[in-house]
Amino acid sequence: MSDITITRERIAAVEPRIRPHVRHTPVLRVDMADFDRPQMAIDLKLECLQHSGSFKVRGAFTNLLTRPVPEAGVVAASGGNHGAAVAYAAMRLGHKATIFVPEVSPAAKLERIRGYGAELIVDGARYADALAASERFAQDSGALQIHAFNQEETLLGQGTVGLEIEADLPEIDTLLVAVGGGGLIGGIAAWFAGRIRIVAIEPEGAPTLHRAFEAGHPVDAPAEGIAADSLAPKRVGEMMFPIAEAFVERSILVSDDDIVAAQKALWNRVRIISEPGGAAAFAAILSGRYTPAPGERVAVLVCGSNTNPATF
Repeated sequence: MSDITITRERIAAVEPRIRPHVRHTPVLRVDMADFDRPQMAIDLKLECLQHSGSFKVRGAFTNLLTRPVPEAGVVAASGGNHGAAVAYAAMRLGHKATIFVPEVSPAAKLERIRGYGAELIVDGARYADALAASERFAQDSGALQIHAFNQEETLLGQGTVGLEIEADLPEIDTLLVAVGGGGLIGGIAAWFAGRIRIVAIEPEGAPTLHRAFEAGHPVDAPAEGIAADSLAPKRVGEMMFPIAEAFVERSILVSDDDIVAAQKALWNRVRIISEPGGAAAFAAILSGRYTPAPGERVAVLVCGSNTNPATF
């Protein structure tokens, strides 16, 4: 616990700073009988409706509003969503942004980044390659680097999702959250601090937190699968791992087929567009890999929508 610096109090202090710039996203109650599953109601927190298409703007604005931004602007590495969020926040606050992305980033996310006026540089096959290139750029240019998940300000901003969920759904027992680098689940778990059950959902092809739990510390994991652009860094962040050890109950893995089925179901039944990473948590419910107990009140975070619906 002594290693945990992301606290409920710090998240609450950040929330008013970013509130003018982010949406309080809605919650949708759905009956799983509508998805041809046993009848039970679950709540969907729709961060897919956030500015720039994902929860990432919360951390982006927290960085830009609480850290000094040099004349060279900001730089970020991203599979797409963090880059779009940083580009959007920089545009709104009048800063220059340079975004490095790997070759795996989908066109829908690249279009978002360019649309917000950032300089976009494609460098390397995977996120780790783009991150290394962005670090070199920051050193050479003096730009402020904004890490996608291993940064205190990023975690604090993402933690405001938990604040909103508690305000809108005070009676929930369990929250399912997709994990890549762990900034989102780290911030949310720090907010709730054990007061509800937090369950991590990860693709089988990118089990970053799953492997870290097995090893007792962050370790390299595969970075493959349909959600590799958003849920496949090399490993979870060092800052989030003590939070996860303390407050995340376990990690559940879902297959690519589970994720695609969840994307299709969200669109066909409730007209919600979700990218693969955004649908991963719902995939755990739809596939039965997470089965709620009788009477358990479950919420699921749908965290991103930057995709072309034609792909599913």
